[in-house]
Amino acid sequence: MAKKQLYFNEAERLYVVEQCTLTEIASRLRLAEKTVRLWKDEGDWEGKRMQHLKSKEAFHEELYEFARKLMKTIKEDMENGERVDPGRMYAFTRLLPLIIKVKDYEDVLSKKEREEDKKGLTDDVLKIIESEILGIR
Repeated sequence: MAKKQLYFNEAERLYVVEQCTLTEIASRLRLAEKTVRLWKDEGDWEGKRMQHLKSKEAFHEELYEFARKLMKTIKEDMENGERVDPGRMYAFTRLLPLIIKVKDYEDVLSKKEREEDKKGLTDDVLKIIESEILGIR
């Protein structure tokens, strides 16, 4: 069985959903990085990754909007002296931690995406080059 049949779908999932870099995928699946890069281009993984991220962001926005509407109706009931339905209050208190978790998840993904977009040599790599190759301490 060809490598592509065995690993293509898993490599795509790692890139799109798990947000792994091409190097990480190649290492995990024991493939050449060039192979993974070719598969990425062939399968439009970048587009799929962006779609996946947008759907996650859209979920956060929808969850946030729903919580705001629920909070508004609870507040209106309290201001009008009406009894607040315990089910709505319970739902609202359960939503708050979820909003924070989803937002934290999105922040981690966007940070990982920004780190992957960085090009050039990092400070750590420069220090290694200076010390080990150039002999500068």
